[in-house]
Amino acid sequence: MTETAQHPSRTSLGWLPWATLVVSVAGLAVAAYLTYEHFTAGTTLACPDTGVVNCAKVTSSQYSKVLGIPVALLGLAFFVGMTALSVPPMWRTSSPWPSRLRLVGVLTGVVFVCYLIWAELFQINAICLWCTVVHALTLVLFALVIIRLALVPPAS
Repeated sequence: MTETAQHPSRTSLGWLPWATLVVSVAGLAVAAYLTYEHFTAGTTLACPDTGVVNCAKVTSSQYSKVLGIPVALLGLAFFVGMTALSVPPMWRTSSPWPSRLRLVGVLTGVVFVCYLIWAELFQINAICLWCTVVHALTLVLFALVIIRLALVPPAS
């Protein structure tokens, strides 16, 4: 079997790096909004404040900070980094470092998302719709990066 038959070419998956960029920018926008709301003590989260869906309860809980750093700010930093690693030149570079950093980034992101989901479901007893969007975007970004690595290993 030829190399082309065994692995899809980089060009056949040309949409995948663009998809990571779109997902990263979307995550950046939502994380920026949550960061703005955190630092302005905003109440415009456009989320009910009663019952299971309660953004204010989640974003003001003891779990809204890690080591004194707002989770929203950590999410913003994550998506800034992932956006920088998802621009086209970072996918085309011959250096292995962008690919490695993307992988470490999404793995870290997924572990943190699991922690935050646990906190929402079992400690806070409420979920935030905006946070759920960030969680979903992180999981999609993880899947895209893993699919790309599985189908088109980075150049050595």
